[in-house]
Amino acid sequence: MQLLVRFGVLSYSGSVLSFSLRSTGFLARKIMNSGQKVKCMSDGAGNVGRCVKDDADSDGPAGGDSLMVAEERHPRAASPRGANGDDDSEAESHLDGRNVEVDPDTRRRAFSWCRDFLSGSWKAISEHDFKIKIVSGGLSNLLYMCSLPDDVQPAGVEPRRVLLRIYGAILQGVDSLVLESVMFAILAERELGPRLYGIFPEGRLEQYLPSNRLCTEQLGIPEISAEIASKMARFHGMVMPFNKEPKWLFGTIDKYMEQVKTIKFVREAHVKKFNKLMKYDLPAELESLRSLLAATPSPVVFCHNDVQEGNILMLDGRENSSDKLMLIDFEYSSYNYRGFDFGNHFCEWIYDYTYDQWPFYKAKVENYPDRQQQLHFIRHYLSERGGIAPADQTRIEEDMIIEANRFALASHFLWGLWSIIQAKLSKIEFGYMDYAQHRFDTYFKQKKLFC
Repeated sequence: MQLLVRFGVLSYSGSVLSFSLRSTGFLARKIMNSGQKVKCMSDGAGNVGRCVKDDADSDGPAGGDSLMVAEERHPRAASPRGANGDDDSEAESHLDGRNVEVDPDTRRRAFSWCRDFLSGSWKAISEHDFKIKIVSGGLSNLLYMCSLPDDVQPAGVEPRRVLLRIYGAILQGVDSLVLESVMFAILAERELGPRLYGIFPEGRLEQYLPSNRLCTEQLGIPEISAEIASKMARFHGMVMPFNKEPKWLFGTIDKYMEQVKTIKFVREAHVKKFNKLMKYDLPAELESLRSLLAATPSPVVFCHNDVQEGNILMLDGRENSSDKLMLIDFEYSSYNYRGFDFGNHFCEWIYDYTYDQWPFYKAKVENYPDRQQQLHFIRHYLSERGGIAPADQTRIEEDMIIEANRFALASHFLWGLWSIIQAKLSKIEFGYMDYAQHRFDTYFKQKKLFC
């Protein structure tokens, strides 16, 4: 099996090559024939880009491997019509991960890890009785559920089922894995994420949490919005052993902008839409945004950077509790400007990625939280943080509304650029160029309102 990190060839023999796509939890898998080769791309930070068959038909990036890509964020299943609605694009084949048999080597290793790290009843069962199934699979991670047999009860405090996460080494550098492992352990210890039962070079054992991800419509429910605000406040209050400089936001935007400058579309539909977007003079607009945010006070805190509905779990059995939600998926987490977490979350009220017809999302700008909804969120955030003098409350609330709405512009800009790149590289059917157009249209509309 050959593995190259940046732009290279991955060769699996007689197995399933799959990749999971973040955000909606949708699982896409590509079945590769024995020995078939595919090209895979990464942005060098563990984010998954396109994987396509290694042949001349692939519409790869202009300039060879000079174009790096971002992770697939809003995935859709491909139809026979092909990717992104273009008739000349290759359609993907998909398979539900729960129907795929776990290969013997993975089963053996999983059994060994569970027995060694969980102990108790796990040491008393045989590998034959050990239960394991695929939850989701990816080039960056493979996720399995491991369980005791139904007739075996835990002997002590050990769990009867856990999630096994196996890292995809082709896309994860050692530094990224160390940071992710440290982050996960700290969040678990502070009860801000799933418990950690075991950690080893190849992956980790995590708490299994029966739950459902939120849908877009739920973000505006007052009690849910209040709890999201409280969870975000707790997240922001953490002191983490990571670089405290807020490099992530404009570092990512600048990287995406350089990629967009080099893109050359072939398909006429994409060319027209790309040319329309370029009339915005995005490089100049980026400098305007940079200046605006430089003049917008926003403390640097440890941010999640992707608090959207797909990354918020509603825990089973806690629906009527005030502690029913849990944030997950911390791969983008870093020290950043607080306003980005606010603004990015507010933007997610607009977009529903579960729509099953082209362009496979619905956008309702009118769902962006109004002043009262923003105040509701901010007040619960401040209540969780505490330490605000009553005389300062109103002024702080007004400042935070300005902060959130200005940094929402950065969210539109970042994901707009990201979507242009995906329109070039992705084989997943989704209206990436339409989505990019909507993000930038909304950017300019909201800029007039908020600035």
